[in-house]
Amino acid sequence: MCRVPPVELCTQRSSLSKRRGFVLRERERDLEREREVGKLVLLYRVSSPDRPKMASKLAQNSRSMQHKKVAFWFYRFLSVVYDERCTGVAWTEDIRDTAIAKADLCDRRLKVLDVGGGTGYSTLGIVKHVDAENVTILDQSTHQLMKAKEKEPLRKCTVVEGDAEDLPFPTDYADRYISAGCIEYWPEPQRGIKEAYRVLKPGGKACVIGPLYPTFWLSQFFADKWMLFPKEMDYVDWFSKAGFQDVEVTIECPSWFRGARRHGLIMGCWVTGVKNTPGDSPLKLGPKVDDVSKPVNPLTFFARFTLGSFAGIYFVLVSYYLWIKHLIYPKGLAI
Repeated sequence: MCRVPPVELCTQRSSLSKRRGFVLRERERDLEREREVGKLVLLYRVSSPDRPKMASKLAQNSRSMQHKKVAFWFYRFLSVVYDERCTGVAWTEDIRDTAIAKADLCDRRLKVLDVGGGTGYSTLGIVKHVDAENVTILDQSTHQLMKAKEKEPLRKCTVVEGDAEDLPFPTDYADRYISAGCIEYWPEPQRGIKEAYRVLKPGGKACVIGPLYPTFWLSQFFADKWMLFPKEMDYVDWFSKAGFQDVEVTIECPSWFRGARRHGLIMGCWVTGVKNTPGDSPLKLGPKVDDVSKPVNPLTFFARFTLGSFAGIYFVLVSYYLWIKHLIYPKGLAI
């Protein structure tokens, strides 16, 4: 049995812990002893076979970047500087490695799918525990995958261009499914989670790492204009409906956030679930909503791309704002 490496944590209480089918396990640490790894603030464990009924309703219209073609071109440019400029704020190596440990990579022979692996930044954390020849990196961005191929530790990984909502792998194929920073761009997150269930072997484990919805009104406004920011129970609902058991939601933020969640978290929600029975997911879905083969109106595309990019800049500024407050405010005070 693999265990998550010890990490200093702080906890927030939630009324969700009182709801049926959930057990909230809390661990506390003095804020003065925080490490850069960050803090686990909430942990829900779903072991009840009853599927949760309380999932929040997401907006009917997808966000600007929650569109495959827009996301493709967004990362066409971002891939040039992604590893150097986009991984040191909310997705540091320490946070990445702690998150990936939730997937229980306890055997180097495990067959692992890294879905939405992009430049391979998260894959570098995976190959610390699993032989590279057993790891497959999937992404829709050719430019991102080219960056992954350039990394020496990933040379033996299999690289596949594909769609997270329509995985090109057989049923009961992999031992582990990991997806970090990808779900926020899926037009149909439920379909992507359903595919994660399908490709896993019985006893296999899925680990999805994504954002968390803010509570501050201005951050909510920009979140709704940028990409998908689910709530905790949205993740639980998607996993449970797909057929996963033992669903866990771990919420973590960088240490300089000091547990603040009102502005949302970019890579702060880690969700795991176990597939216990062979075969496809019991969930039945209709045709896909987002067909990349269909032409997109150039003006609509430009508007989505521009609006989404500006909204993304807001959250970069928020991270620096919280970092500056962390330097100024006395230790032990919430910011």
